Amino acid sequence: MSPESSVYGLMAEFDSAEALLSASRAVRSAGYRWVEAFTPFPIEGLDEVFDVRDHRVALITLIGGVVGCFGGFGMQEYAAVFNYPFNVGGRPLNSWPTFIPVTFELTILCAALAAFVGLLWLNGFPRPHHPVFNATRFNLATFDRFFLCVKAIDPRFDPAVVRDLLERQHPQGVFDVPL
Repeated sequence: MSPESSVYGLMAEFDSAEALLSASRAVRSAGYRWVEAFTPFPIEGLDEVFDVRDHRVALITLIGGVVGCFGGFGMQEYAAVFNYPFNVGGRPLNSWPTFIPVTFELTILCAALAAFVGLLWLNGFPRPHHPVFNATRFNLATFDRFFLCVKAIDPRFDPAVVRDLLERQHPQGVFDVPL
């Protein structure tokens, strides 16, 4: 597909989760990799069809937790030992057991914030408009319809071949998705 194309892809509408799952398997086995499914609820088995094994959110969460842990401990260490050493009851300046509650809380806080921001970033949010919103009848995706979209950026994308493949899956309809 040429880069100056005015089509985002082709979208098929299905009336059941089973039909969408079957069509997804057929499209993926045909070699198409740039495929999206839109459903009103999660469908068991769809993630295996699309081979979803992305662990970047877990890595971002781990990095956020480690930064929070070392940041919290380091902040207290700096304040109690270097910046404002204050002897309380004869305890040592570097009394690490007293640093544990704040370190733990900052670890959890930074991990949760990193997970939230990382999830938004990886999902491309905030996105006030997506090309599939231009598709005919796509507003039913949040009610009772299931949609499968093959993107035009797929190297194997040929509109006639993809339309034929989607129509062989017995959808309610196949629509062009304009940009």
